[in-house]
This record gives sequence, structure tokens and C-alpha cells, in this order.
Amino acid sequence: MCQFIESIRVEGGLPRLLFYHEERMNRTRSLFFPGAPALRLADYLPEDIDGPGVMKWRLVYGRDGVTECTCTPYRLRPVSSLRLVEADKVDYAYKFLDRSALERCFARRGDADDVLLVRDGLLTDTSIANIALYDGRQWCTPAHPLLCGVKRRSLLESRIITERDIRAEELGRYSLVRVFNALIDWGEVELPVSAIRMPAS
Repeated sequence: MCQFIESIRVEGGLPRLLFYHEERMNRTRSLFFPGAPALRLADYLPEDIDGPGVMKWRLVYGRDGVTECTCTPYRLRPVSSLRLVEADKVDYAYKFLDRSALERCFARRGDADDVLLVRDGLLTDTSIANIALYDGRQWCTPAHPLLCGVKRRSLLESRIITERDIRAEELGRYSLVRVFNALIDWGEVELPVSAIRMPAS
């Protein structure tokens, strides 16, 4: 049976982007489990949500609703380099619990910290996050990511980023890359484009 996850950033006891997470969860359930009732994330708030620093509230859900709920301190994994990796056959349009295809891509990172996946010649995401590239005027995010993340949606609606098809060979047009998701805040991870390495031979 298909299972899915939501990972939510919590600061000072307050979940971030809760509306977006709940909307995605219920949209996923209605697609994979037609007729399943809508869920309210507020019904699953853990007692230990008010921890120090940034907390990661993680829920696993499926046909029968939420089956697992944890809240743990979040530690940002350092990222100072990315490796381009071809991922033409990877499909992660929904936030599946099974991340084995992404993990196989991550294993091809070589001496880089993470991968930047390329599908049909276009940049998509890292193994865990969306990206945006700076062209000197604006921040551009790939128009066809593997996963349309909730932070990405929020940034698009706020007009902080704009969508664009970005081919791997066009990286020289950009100077900076930012990595972000529901747990990694906008601007928290920023690298020079020179830190993006070519595919391993």
C-alpha cells in the first residue's frame, strides 16, 4: 500500500506553512485513495512540539490516515557542493515514503555533498530539496521539478522566485544557487554555481 510523508518545520512551537502541507496531504489522499476523508494536521500536533531551536514534525500517512507522527530536533545537513546526475526515469511528483529512487541517485554524488538531478536535459531538484538560481536580476526555479514543494509554492506566490526551464548547459548564465524546502529556509543554503560539479565519468 502506498504511504506518503509530510515533514514540517516547527519554530517556537509554531508549525510553518501548515496550510500548504495540509492541502498537499489531502490532495494526495484524494488522488490515491478516492473517497478518503480530509485530515486536519492540527489533530496530530505532538505534545513535544515546543522544543528548542528548529524541530522536524514528520507524519506518515496512507489510506487509513496518519499512521506515524514524530517531532525531533532538526539538524541541517551541510551542503557545499552538488553533482549533476541524470535522472530521466525518476518520478517523485508525490511525497512517497519510498525514496529508493532518490537514494540511488544520491549514492552517485561522488565527493560532492548532494546531487542536482537532471531530467530530459533540464535541472530539477537535489535529493531532498528544490533549487533556485540567480541570474543577476532574479531567482529562477526549474519549471519542472521532481516535486513541487510547499516552500517553493510559497515563494512563487510571494513572487520571490520565478519559474523557468533551465538546461544543465546554461548554468554559466547564473552566479548563485539556493537549496530550500519545508525544513531549509530560503537563503539558509546558498552556493556559487561553480560548486555544481559535472557528472562523474
